[in-house]
Amino acid sequence: MKEKIETPLTEMLNIRYPIIMAPMFLVSNHQMTIAAINSGITGAIPALNYRTDEKFREAMDKIREETDGPFGVNLIVNKSNVRMDEQLETCLEYKVDFIITSLGNPKKVIEESHKRGMKVFCDVTDLKYAKKVEELGADALIAVNSEAGGHAGKIPSHELIPMLAENCSIPIISAGGVGDGKGLKEKIDLGACGISMGTPFIATEEAGVSDDYKQAIVDYKADDIVMTTKLSGTPCTIIKTPYVEKVGTEQNWLEKLLNKNKTLKKFVKMFTFMKGMKSLEKAAFSGTYKTLWCAGPSLQYVDEVRPVKAIVDDMIEEYSSLS
Repeated sequence: MKEKIETPLTEMLNIRYPIIMAPMFLVSNHQMTIAAINSGITGAIPALNYRTDEKFREAMDKIREETDGPFGVNLIVNKSNVRMDEQLETCLEYKVDFIITSLGNPKKVIEESHKRGMKVFCDVTDLKYAKKVEELGADALIAVNSEAGGHAGKIPSHELIPMLAENCSIPIISAGGVGDGKGLKEKIDLGACGISMGTPFIATEEAGVSDDYKQAIVDYKADDIVMTTKLSGTPCTIIKTPYVEKVGTEQNWLEKLLNKNKTLKKFVKMFTFMKGMKSLEKAAFSGTYKTLWCAGPSLQYVDEVRPVKAIVDDMIEEYSSLS
């Protein structure tokens, strides 16, 4: 095993390498997280990947049974997540090592987590929101850049990281666009203390998604990633499969019109989100021609389906050769 890479992230979480296996909706599971921890990095699971609190607890029990390294949980902290309070209470009870907050005000999560000595990292896409969560007491910023998968930011990493580093005083974790050791080094040289990486880990033996989804991560490249508003109402990155080309990536005229109606907007967005998530779930776990696969441009770095450890080992080997 390579020598530990010393950064604020590895120090905060007591991990060997400054990499978080990003929490991916429908994809992340306990097997992937265990493999990540045993490879010298850490991982986070989205609480929303579990339909019940019982299933959520089972996953965390399995992680704790099979490894003693740190792991985190991703919480959606806006009103769309009606289970947020329950999920937070479970995280507090288990005293998870860190929580990643997305899409909302993390004030309660930060306050309650700090009472238990837990860290909170907040997804941010711009300086304004970064400064807000820093004031609330966030332990680190996850700088979601324009190359991220899922709900990507709008600012490229070479602009976003220096901007945050210059104006904020807490550690910055870069999210988006990395799939090799060279990319890891570039982000650290820009001022990040580590990365949050998701897409390359979809094509792993430990991932529970369909073989078709994994093979798509291998076969398609960065140019095949497109933004769609049809899944959640908010722009989201997916692979441009023949099915996506057929149905398009923009909401139809009626959906757009309803989204502008102040009274109906909230309900339309909720319906769009639920319908979109069902489509993603069906495509992720079963063979279907309706291939709506979420991914980011970092699939460019994937050539085959491999174990999690092989991906980590190769990244660290390349990083070490460049340092």
